[in-house]
Amino acid sequence: MLNPIIPNVSQARMETEQYLNHPTFGLLYKVCSIEETRELFATLYAQRLFFLVKNQGEGLQFDPIGRSDARILMEGRLRDLRRNGPSQEFQKLQATHKQTFQ
Repeated sequence: MLNPIIPNVSQARMETEQYLNHPTFGLLYKVCSIEETRELFATLYAQRLFFLVKNQGEGLQFDPIGRSDARILMEGRLRDLRRNGPSQEFQKLQATHKQTFQ
């Protein structure tokens, strides 16, 4: 079940972060959207376990994926955003990619 959006007050400008509570691994945070019904989440503290979360009509489906698969999904999303031209979403996702995988 989705938890409410929790604001991140530590940044100068107000942005929102999304969190989910996984039944086994606890709090997950949203890394990025992949498609309309698929999003990439990671464990909040270790940032080593990644989940592809599918929003289905009857609920959420958590599919664990490896770090390299998560990186491939995120790079694919970056390519899609780059094709549409420069945008704030692209810049934000590029910074997230560097922070998460480099």
